[in-house]
Amino acid sequence: MSDDAFQKRRQAFEEEFFNKENQKLKDKLRAELNKQHTREELAELTGVEDTLVLDALMALNVDKGTFAAFALIPLLEVAWADGKVDDKERAGIMAAAADQGIAPGSVAHTMLQEVLVRPPRADALKAWYAWVGTMSRKLSVSERKQVREALVTRARAIAEASGGFLGLGNKISPKEQRVIDAIEKVFAD
Repeated sequence: MSDDAFQKRRQAFEEEFFNKENQKLKDKLRAELNKQHTREELAELTGVEDTLVLDALMALNVDKGTFAAFALIPLLEVAWADGKVDDKERAGIMAAAADQGIAPGSVAHTMLQEVLVRPPRADALKAWYAWVGTMSRKLSVSERKQVREALVTRARAIAEASGGFLGLGNKISPKEQRVIDAIEKVFAD
C-alpha cells in the first residue's frame, strides 16, 4: 500500500472517531437541554424552584400526567402504615383521586393502582415531604391551615376506614397516627 492510501485510511479513521465524539457531545448537550426544559416545566407545575427538590421529582418521573397522583402520596402512606391496603382504604384513595380530577385510565390513575399493590417508595415519600415543605413556606398561615386540615381530614378518613376491632375503639392505629402527625408537622406554622 502506498503512503497515500495509508494517509487516506488514517484520515477516514480520524473523521469517524471525531464524528462519533461530536455525536456524543451533541447527545449530551441535547439531554442537558431536555433536562433543563423538564425542570422548568416541573417548576411551573409544582411552584418549586429548589433544584434539589425538582431533581428528586424528576427522578420519580413526576410530570403533568402524574403530579396529581404524586400529591396523594401521604394518603397512600397512611393506607400502607399497617403493611397492607384493604378494600375500604383503596376505595378512599380512589375517591380522593377522583376528587383530584384523576380519571380512570389516565397515567396518574394507573400509577395509583400500582402503588395500591406495593407501598410508595421511600424516595417518593421523601420527595413529597420536601415538596410540601418548600410549598408550605410560600402559603399564608390561613392557606397553610386550610391545606393541612383538608389533607389531615382525608388521611384520618383513610385511617379510620377499616380501623378498630369490630368497629369499636380507636380506629386509627399508632402507625397511622404517626403518619398523620408527620403530615401535620410539615404544614406547621
